[in-house]
Amino acid sequence: MSEGSIRERLSTLSRAELIGLVAFLGVTLGGAGLWYVRSLPKPVAVTVGAPGVDTPAPAAPASPSAAVVLLVDVAGWVRHPGVYEFEEGSRVIDAIDAAGGARTGAMLELLNLAAPLIDGSQVLVPRAGDEAAPAIAGEAQGAVAEAPIDVNTASATELEALPGVGEVIAQAIVDYRTENGAFASVEQLLDVSGIGDATLEDIRELVTV
Repeated sequence: MSEGSIRERLSTLSRAELIGLVAFLGVTLGGAGLWYVRSLPKPVAVTVGAPGVDTPAPAAPASPSAAVVLLVDVAGWVRHPGVYEFEEGSRVIDAIDAAGGARTGAMLELLNLAAPLIDGSQVLVPRAGDEAAPAIAGEAQGAVAEAPIDVNTASATELEALPGVGEVIAQAIVDYRTENGAFASVEQLLDVSGIGDATLEDIRELVTV
């Protein structure tokens, strides 16, 4: 269509039609411009650290603190005396359970079963008939008897009252003296299977020959 034809066509339009046409063209051009602007690629902001300055790495999540391990010697009238590991917050009753439980005749009423365990302590379970000081968690102590036990004459049951000496070791002491004769010294107990330096030190003051 020529420029003259366009002018002739526009001259035939009324004032209202011209205003409508102008508004239509404005809306059309505005929409096209907005679409074009939105279609343009957007720049991506990149943060660069200053020269010579390291960008701090994200903080690593804090790792949970390691559990506290308590080492406690469980001795006396229990089924399996020995040194056991416990978690912080464990009680005397937990120590006795870990050692297989108390044996028949144990005087648990002399103990505070709810007392918290302390690292490096000893729980000593007395038996009926023993005049032993009750064990207190947090205080290392051995059995306190009226008189030392004679390892050459004591029965296996009597020997089991010694800290760290259970049924197996007590019978091993009896078997050793039966096969080799009476013990000449307390130190000779080291020749008995199951008795080491630590056990000997625990019972040294509690036995005699």
